[in-house]
Amino acid sequence: MITEPLLGFARLFRAAMAGADLAPLQAHLIEQATQHPGEAATLLDLSTVLQLTLNHDAALEVQAQALHMRQQYRVALSAPDAPSASPRDLSAASASPREPLRGFRVLALLSAGDFMANTPLECLLEGSGATLDLLYVDTTLPFPEVVPEHDVLFVAVGENERNRPLLAWLAERLRCWSRPVINHPAQVLALSREGVCARLQGTEGLVVPAVARHHRTNAVEAAGGIGYPLLVRPLGSHGGHDLAKIDSPNELKGYLGAHADDELYLTPFVDYRGVDGLFRKYRVALIDGQPFLCHLAISKHWMIHYLNAGMSESAEKRAEEAQAMATFDDTFARRHAAALGAVQDRMGLDYLVLDCGETRDGRLLLFEADQCMVVHAMDSSDLFPYKAPQMRKVFDAFARMLKARASRSANGTARAGMRA
Repeated sequence: MITEPLLGFARLFRAAMAGADLAPLQAHLIEQATQHPGEAATLLDLSTVLQLTLNHDAALEVQAQALHMRQQYRVALSAPDAPSASPRDLSAASASPREPLRGFRVLALLSAGDFMANTPLECLLEGSGATLDLLYVDTTLPFPEVVPEHDVLFVAVGENERNRPLLAWLAERLRCWSRPVINHPAQVLALSREGVCARLQGTEGLVVPAVARHHRTNAVEAAGGIGYPLLVRPLGSHGGHDLAKIDSPNELKGYLGAHADDELYLTPFVDYRGVDGLFRKYRVALIDGQPFLCHLAISKHWMIHYLNAGMSESAEKRAEEAQAMATFDDTFARRHAAALGAVQDRMGLDYLVLDCGETRDGRLLLFEADQCMVVHAMDSSDLFPYKAPQMRKVFDAFARMLKARASRSANGTARAGMRA
């Protein structure tokens, strides 16, 4: 049963992106949880705040408490704004001038975990007018016999070692679901680094560096067969965490001495610097097969993250990103149309996000393909005035995709065992 709505990830993430001090809200949520220990939504929001303030272990503990109480939640979707961290402000929903999904119902399946464990749907649906219900699932929990009414079911559960048994379980569970299923778990299962590599190897115009999984005991020997330089990262690592470029066997031995992980990925390093010596990483969303540019990060360093690429500090970089967004359909998307089309055909997902670059000989270089990367419109409108119109294109395309899928099914109450 769904009772009080969540503030949710999007509202809280927006506040954090705006530089708000989340400490007052955290204190308020702790007080609420103490006075009303049965409010699972309060605990789940507190878990999100703890993650945003980098209290990872505490966040997952609080999340586990919330999910032990209740599996189903409803998000208070509202129009994009830049709220303060005031509990009053964050609790108030505002009307959106554009609500392409007013009255539309989305049921999302999620797993326990941090921000990288699930598709951040709230950022894609912010201000859409949709109803978003979250159902947390696990192989150890019974699947509810009755779930909220919905027009589409979105599998937000991401691929990782912990979730693979869950995705396989869901693939069978959803085989004859009565509503359209977006991002079927059988396809999500292929999104491991080695799975993406296997599916996309040999695609014309696309470079997918070979990914090999090795135990630390044979990593040095395996690296000799790959050649240097190479990249090493622990299994399940995302966001560049513990990712390193290794130029020699001694460097790899040093890395192994500093990291205790047993399972590692080894990948050849591809130098993708442009003629100006800068590296460029494009985040491209494939929505129903159509590519959209979500951001372009430009850096002197090969390992690029948008937040540390110096985009806020460089008007020249922002001007290049604005131009890339304005001309994307006629430039980048056209140059790589065949490769992007092959990615869509081979991966078979309704919604997929790519982090990619371009090689010196003009091919598309794929770093990662996943559905859990954050796609948002929360950057400063003063510094990035070109982003809101671009991201509106992305969100509108996402809304159109959901509506198109829903049109294949009639409305009604969905039950777990109902056949299409």
